[in-house]
Amino acid sequence: MLFLVAALMLLGVLMGTVAHAPLTFTAAIAAVVAVWLGIFALRELHGRRRASAHQPTTARPTVGS
Repeated sequence: MLFLVAALMLLGVLMGTVAHAPLTFTAAIAAVVAVWLGIFALRELHGRRRASAHQPTTARPTVGS
């Protein structure tokens, strides 16, 4: 994910409207996006681990009862 943030920042600086913004502003926004993506990834990872640990097991029917 951080590679994606760096690539988008570089592309934006070279070709996009970010080229008109100061480099410090661009770096600050890229850092905010990186932190946001990191928090999102951690929440997703934690949510998936929690969901897989708490999935209900299905009861198997017993034969002959």
